[in-house]
Amino acid sequence: MDVTPLVPPDQKVIQSYAKGAFRINGEVYTTPVLVGAGFVRPWPGFSAGGLPDPADFTGLQGHIDVVLIGSGATTGLLPPVLRQSFREKGLLVEMMDTGAACRTYNVLSAEGRRVAAALLPV
Repeated sequence: MDVTPLVPPDQKVIQSYAKGAFRINGEVYTTPVLVGAGFVRPWPGFSAGGLPDPADFTGLQGHIDVVLIGSGATTGLLPPVLRQSFREKGLLVEMMDTGAACRTYNVLSAEGRRVAAALLPV
């Protein structure tokens, strides 16, 4: 019995991550990426202050509800003022290590949730 979930052709699935690379729908990316239901694009990563810039997520409002930020090998915390900045854009943001962000993205995406993941390589 095949138990593979049906995945729409435009849905992006993170197949693997390791040693500075991601495999998403068969393509390998070696830089930070922003991935969502129908897109993969370069993501500049963290600002000079070591935190994500809400401006990097402009254009996702109304299309994405949750943004998962994969912060590399370790988990970081978002200051409340930065979390509020994302909320003002209509985005719930969660920061976690990159592995957890990849797994969570795939689960939420498979459930049909409006999710994106901004990922730093490990």
